[in-house]
Amino acid sequence: MELARHIRPGDGVIFGQACAEPQTLTEALVAQRASFSGASLFMGVNWTGIVRPEHADHLRLSAYCGSGHNRALADAGVLDIHPHPYSQLAGLIRSRKIRADVVMIQVSPPNAKGEYSLGLAAEYLVPALEACRTVVVEVNQLVPWTYSERLMQESDFSLMVDSSREPVALPFGPPGDLEKAIAQHAAHYVPEGATLEMGLGALPDAVLGMLGDRKHLAIHSGSLGDGAVELMQRGIVSQADCGVLMGTRRLFDHARENPALRLRSTEHTHNARVLAGIERLVAINSAVQVDLTGQVNAEVAKGSYLGAVGGALDFIRAANQSPGGVSLMLIPASRVVEKLSGPVATPRSEAGVIVTERGAADLRGCSLRERERRMRAIAKMGSE
Repeated sequence: MELARHIRPGDGVIFGQACAEPQTLTEALVAQRASFSGASLFMGVNWTGIVRPEHADHLRLSAYCGSGHNRALADAGVLDIHPHPYSQLAGLIRSRKIRADVVMIQVSPPNAKGEYSLGLAAEYLVPALEACRTVVVEVNQLVPWTYSERLMQESDFSLMVDSSREPVALPFGPPGDLEKAIAQHAAHYVPEGATLEMGLGALPDAVLGMLGDRKHLAIHSGSLGDGAVELMQRGIVSQADCGVLMGTRRLFDHARENPALRLRSTEHTHNARVLAGIERLVAINSAVQVDLTGQVNAEVAKGSYLGAVGGALDFIRAANQSPGGVSLMLIPASRVVEKLSGPVATPRSEAGVIVTERGAADLRGCSLRERERRMRAIAKMGSE
């Protein structure tokens, strides 16, 4: 495949993130990068590690996060970070502040109607597909056909390649004692009939494992992991709307042709008006650090950019306004600090309930002095 026929010097390229990364296309992109020198590449979670620091000799690299192998790119000084909330990504793409001249996506094989599904991710790819000049696709036989917001026909594609590659997996593994303790404390705040949002990481996923006795749950989230599968199979979660699947083959197989699991654009999942209509919205997120007033650093640890502003704040604000809703911030007690060592991703004005393995500190309605008292009770100061 000769990508230079479709990618021009100076173009902006966007491709699917994490499990949705089209690995064959990404490998070709970096191998042929000199043919379109000066092109920019916008990335999400970089779990494959195909894009490496040396590829910045011809490509301008940017991302909304430092997750996965993006941390190495950031440490090498070759990654520009977009510190925008997820709810703004679609608008930034449509306005060409984040350029999407060429979109490279991994799709499922077509159904009987000839419709290709986006497979494992819709999120910001949907607005990118509407804004782009060229669509290059990898039709992966191992990607499930899912109910994605955008279905495509072969006529939509400028270039197609076939593959049978296992999508990169994001396994969190069984939770350890620390994760279980935090998840158990968090689960107390999830009421019957709640709609759940889960941020990235093992801690939000572990909470789902503690909800086997609940009823009538739903999921409305930017991402979805393996932890949701059992709850959906048992009928505890009746429906899941999300932007991207980040898990393993267990999740991918569950999503195959499953109308109860829908992949939606960020313009739906993170839309303030949509979120405002959800009662009992429980936002479950984790962070790098939380200080004694409830401020959250979700971006930088020990000088390395490894997190993101992401979509947490969009859901935290919505959960704080939702009737019967709550924002849960999950973090090991050792990461409760007196002063953050990185930027504030969530201000203390939006603090809800902070949860560690030592318990939960409900900061809603509390003065600064009372917040500090409650936070110290669940902290383990000075260990990190």
